[in-house]
This record gives sequence, structure tokens and C-alpha cells, in this order.
Amino acid sequence: MSADGAKRTAAEREREEFVGFFPQIVRDLTEDGIGHPEVGDAVARLKEVLQYNAPGGKCNRGLTVVAAYRELSGPGQKDAESLRCALAVGWCIELFQAFFLVADDIMDQSLTRRGQLCWYKKEGVGLDAINDSFLLESSVYRVLKKYCGQRPYYVHLLELFLQTAYQTELGQMLDLITAPVSKVDLSHFSEERYKAIVKYKTAFYSFYLPVAAAMYMVGIDSKEEHENAKAILLEMGEYFQIQDDYLDCFGDPALTGKVGTDIQDNKCSWLVVQCLQRVTPEQRQLLEHPELQRPHAAPPPPHAVFAGQLRP
Repeated sequence: MSADGAKRTAAEREREEFVGFFPQIVRDLTEDGIGHPEVGDAVARLKEVLQYNAPGGKCNRGLTVVAAYRELSGPGQKDAESLRCALAVGWCIELFQAFFLVADDIMDQSLTRRGQLCWYKKEGVGLDAINDSFLLESSVYRVLKKYCGQRPYYVHLLELFLQTAYQTELGQMLDLITAPVSKVDLSHFSEERYKAIVKYKTAFYSFYLPVAAAMYMVGIDSKEEHENAKAILLEMGEYFQIQDDYLDCFGDPALTGKVGTDIQDNKCSWLVVQCLQRVTPEQRQLLEHPELQRPHAAPPPPHAVFAGQLRP
């Protein structure tokens, strides 16, 4: 077997191990509550929320925790129980991701996520999904306590998740106030604002959080080492979001698993920021066309503007 083939096989095994741990996470969060005379129905709903919203993605964030832990840990830190803790923390980040996505889909009025209807769009769910997102968030801290509560790094992880939640929510607010659905105002769209949105809304929780969690778990807790890692990981997060913005407009929903709505939602995306640096006055008028304010309309003319201005 070639080296590339061996790496793929190892990656497949790691993914199978990670995905295979999810049923245990669901049991941990629901087993004691289902059948409870007072809250049994609510816990049954939590189980449904978990099974619909947490799996189904690429699991890159959760897998990164496990991979980073294995890479950074010493010989005495690779016991089965420590690796179970790494799997659990990885799923904490996937639950964190599910919490953000359920809420974000409501705010953006999105239609699909990971190849299926957004949770709030399912019959009988609607805006009850807001409370479901809160349940997903609280599940993060219940899992952390169960698996890491007696570990020396527990407080570090708690503070890391709380800080990352705050940073991500700041990023979401920047996104919302920069591009309100009811008004197209391109004067707020700049490269500086775009970088701030990406840094806070995506890069902290998608790139820094998984690696920082693994670092704390193996005892790497100095400020200098975390700052060095953060500088690299946040830049990686920016590159990731630029690619995601491109795929939102030009990607095939059959492959990406979602219908892109950044244009209709008036998002401050990389495409718009780049176009505004290049467009003619006539093309700018096209970007400001009122049709952009109608959610989920058929793809409007700005697709053509993006394609023309980004062509090499």
C-alpha cells in the first residue's frame, strides 16, 4: 500500500471511531431523562434534536481535536480513557457547531443544511428551534463535565468554550448589523469588516478552539504557546471562509449540501468585497438592485457580476 493510501485508511478509521462514539454521547445526554415523569417528553425531543443536527457534517472540528491530541500527547497520555475524553471534547465542538447552525439558519432564513431541510423548516418545529439550539449549547457543558470534570484541564476547557461562544456571537452580530436583510447598504462592506466577521464568527470556533482544547488537554497552557497557535489558526480560518463564500455562490448544492443564499441575504461575503473594489458604477447599481432584498428568489443578475469581476 502506498503512503497516501495508508494515510487515507488511517483517516477513515479515525472518522469511523469518531462517528461511532456519537451514540454514546446521545445516551449520556438522554438516557437518564427519557421516561422521567416530569421532563421525559422534553428529553425525548432533545434526543431528536441531537440526532438530526449534530451528525451529518464532515466532523472536521471534532476530528481535529482527536488528531491534535494524538499528535501532541506524550506516551503516558494515550490511555483509552484519555482518548475517550478527546473523542468527547471533539463531539462537544460538533454540538457547539450544531447550536450555532440551528440558530444561524433561522436568522438567515436558510432552506437546507447538510443536504436536508434546516431544522426549523421541518414540519412542526418552526421557531421552537430557538429553544432547541439552547438545548444543544447546554449539552456541550454537560458532556464536558461528565468526561473532563475531574481532569486538571477542566477549568481551562470551560473558559475556552465560554470565551469562544462570546467571540462567535460577537461575529454573528457583526454579520447581522453589517448586512441587515431589510436593507442593502454596501457602504459598510469593506475588507476590514469582512476579516473581523470571519475572525469572530468562524475562525475562533472552527480552527482555534479544536487545537486549543487539545493543547490544554495535554498540558500546554502557556499564553505564549496559545497565542502563537492562534495567529496561525485564525489565518487558516480566513482562507476557509473565503472558499466557503465562493462555494455559496458557485458551488453545486448536490455536493455542498446547502442552497447558497449569501447574495439574497445581502451578506458581506468575500465575493461582494472583491467586486466592490473592481466594479463600474453601473455594476454597483446591479449589486444594489432591490431584488437582492427578497429572500430565496431565483439567483439574481449579480451572479454574472461576480463571475465577470473574479475571472482571472
